[in-house]
Amino acid sequence: MARPVVGIISNSHLINDQYLVQGAGAMNVQALSRVSGVVPVIIPVEPDLVHIEELMGSCDGFFFPGGRPNVHPEEYGEEETEAHGTFERNRDRLSLPLIRACVARGQPVMGVCLGFQEMNVAMGGSLYPEIRDLPGRDNHRMPPDGTLEEKFELRHEVTLTEGGPFHRLFGRQKVMTNTLHGQGIKEPGPRIVIDGHAPDGTPEAIYVKDAPGFTMSVQWHPEWNAVDDPVSRPLFTAFGDACRAWASGGLRKAG
Repeated sequence: MARPVVGIISNSHLINDQYLVQGAGAMNVQALSRVSGVVPVIIPVEPDLVHIEELMGSCDGFFFPGGRPNVHPEEYGEEETEAHGTFERNRDRLSLPLIRACVARGQPVMGVCLGFQEMNVAMGGSLYPEIRDLPGRDNHRMPPDGTLEEKFELRHEVTLTEGGPFHRLFGRQKVMTNTLHGQGIKEPGPRIVIDGHAPDGTPEAIYVKDAPGFTMSVQWHPEWNAVDDPVSRPLFTAFGDACRAWASGGLRKAG
């Protein structure tokens, strides 16, 4: 049987300050191919050139990765400030309606870091512009210096809801994760279920209540060491299983 096709939402980059490219991190591509067992295809964030219905007809699932820009606050009814950082408005215009359409249809979606935040905003939630500025919160940002191994090292526990889908998937209620994000969930969307928290209360694992398909998303970066990590591997495997079920005409959801 042919492997299912998963669209990876790209990020825009300028090469030499002139040449615009659309790209996806090699770690994401490798995790999806080697662990999820799917064919990863990069989707350009050009909403005038790629249409949601066409994308949904061409792909069996979608992966929304991390990225340097943030969701524009007007997408959740707030004014832009310096604290909100930089934006990629074309990604907002493609990702948010694509998430809503997939959730409604039951087509598998998985969000990581920025993609986790997009999942919440798409479903009616809001974001804090800077977690580390909140009273009692830790600094969840990537260390500015060091090797990749040091930047992606496991830095805090995530406590999962007892009996919830993440607990059942990982087989334990506490897992260790990396942390490389500045923003985080402020108000969850009406159907967003927060299924895991960092020690400082920051939401780390979510899914969409009553969604007919796979919607599990995480604030950390499971693509790092996905083949060998005991938390990353089952998450990517479950997503791949959901995409295979979709490709074969069925639905497989978490929870």
